[in-house]
Amino acid sequence: MRLLVRAVLAVAVAAACLPASSSAVRLGTPRMDHETTEQLTFVARTLLRQRSQALVQTRDRDRSRLPEEILGVRISPRVARAHARTVRELENRNRAPVEGGPAYTGAKTTLEEIEAVRHGDVVTLEAVEHTVVKYDTGKVRQDVRRRFEFKDIDGRLTLVGEQVLDPGAHPVNDPVGAAR
Repeated sequence: MRLLVRAVLAVAVAAACLPASSSAVRLGTPRMDHETTEQLTFVARTLLRQRSQALVQTRDRDRSRLPEEILGVRISPRVARAHARTVRELENRNRAPVEGGPAYTGAKTTLEEIEAVRHGDVVTLEAVEHTVVKYDTGKVRQDVRRRFEFKDIDGRLTLVGEQVLDPGAHPVNDPVGAAR
């Protein structure tokens, strides 16, 4: 019996040491591990950077297409459609800080103060987005708190939603009239 208990404990310890898939939602602590947080941050940053770049006039017009998966994280069809609409709107609206002003010449978006937390089968990633868009004579900087929602669907995380957390914020890389 004692040998059996030791064997079971050895197997349990060995199983606990095995690396789990980084997109798997783990039971136990609600805070996500570093690798999963980095993975989800990359997904969120990809969306925001594509939208910020849509403000800058270039010949590259294939920016609105979002892959079905980024680093093993699925993108829900609803999020992909909304993202494509947003990028098209940003590409087609006045790309200047003021109506009739100089066009944006560059854009950079980063995420900081990042925290990913699990609640059941949902993982929320909250971060502060820093976006700087440049134009001929200056730049515009915005800092906006955002939340991205990922859901565990069949053992894989899927981006299912995003929202701005700052009341009254109007991020330059969001569509006009975006719901808050």
